[in-house]
Amino acid sequence: MARVQKTARAIAALDVFCSFSYVAERNRYVRPKLNRSGRIDIRDGRHPVVEKMIPDDLFISNDTYLDQQEHRVAIITGPNMAGKSTYMRQTALIVLMAQIGSFVPASSANIGIVDRIFTRVGASDDLASGQSTFMVEMSEVANILRNATSDSLLILDEIGRGTSTFDGLSLAWAITEFVADPKKIGAKTLFATHFHELTELEGKIAGVNNYCVAVKEKGDGIVFLRKIVKGGADKSYGIQVARLAGVPEAVLARAKEILDQLSDADITAAIKNLTESRQKKSRPRHYDTVDMQQMSLFDTTDNDKIINEIREIDISTMTPLDALNMLNHLQNEVKNRW
Repeated sequence: MARVQKTARAIAALDVFCSFSYVAERNRYVRPKLNRSGRIDIRDGRHPVVEKMIPDDLFISNDTYLDQQEHRVAIITGPNMAGKSTYMRQTALIVLMAQIGSFVPASSANIGIVDRIFTRVGASDDLASGQSTFMVEMSEVANILRNATSDSLLILDEIGRGTSTFDGLSLAWAITEFVADPKKIGAKTLFATHFHELTELEGKIAGVNNYCVAVKEKGDGIVFLRKIVKGGADKSYGIQVARLAGVPEAVLARAKEILDQLSDADITAAIKNLTESRQKKSRPRHYDTVDMQQMSLFDTTDNDKIINEIREIDISTMTPLDALNMLNHLQNEVKNRW
């Protein structure tokens, strides 16, 4: 029995090494360098599975650079179907492949050793045990935030999309701050999001950088270029993606009308004030309080009407659309008054 088991282990190891050699030679993989500085530097990285599903070598490769200093967190914005998830997953797979001894799909790779790879991707629920999609998402996030270290690699995809707009944005914002802070986690992180307000964190929080998936607008449509470039996207092209999916034109036209109306209730100015306020304060910001002075909307004595309106708002029953409409109404009140 001992001889059979020993032989089986040897054959299994040989099988793994032969497989590594076969796919490396056949798919143009390269030998990665490994380092203990925490730097991940991948040039022309490719997804080992997705590239095989795309004919004629048309898969678009991308670079990835993360370290434990100025490039800890990458905020990745851009439309659905543009390739954000593929890009993040290929980075995780390349790191994993390098650490198990395989060559990797890239033109070159210098991979810092990671202790674990944490991922929060996709949408799922566990209705049998009473857990909604958002509850499962938050449970996974909680596990990551409690167990990740500065030597971990985090792949976070669309955190906060399962709840109301403002709740989701607040959670995504706070999570970004937490993982970027070297005193808390300081982990290397790829964070894909449709909350474009998070791009305001670049330059405000050390180690946070903005990237987006390049697209080309063509009339009412878009062309996905699949290339990750520096900078943040200013919109998600959701209506254009819906058109590609075959949503009726009447629905798309009405959606565009509503989008134009909601755009007037932009919260970008408030987001910028929040980041500026965060820089000025040395103490941690408490998200369960509202800094009225920071908003600078109520610093006159003639404010009873607006304050009373805010006091009467029942936030628990408001939809995201109701909230944006109310914000737009209050903004117009302020403009008319001052």
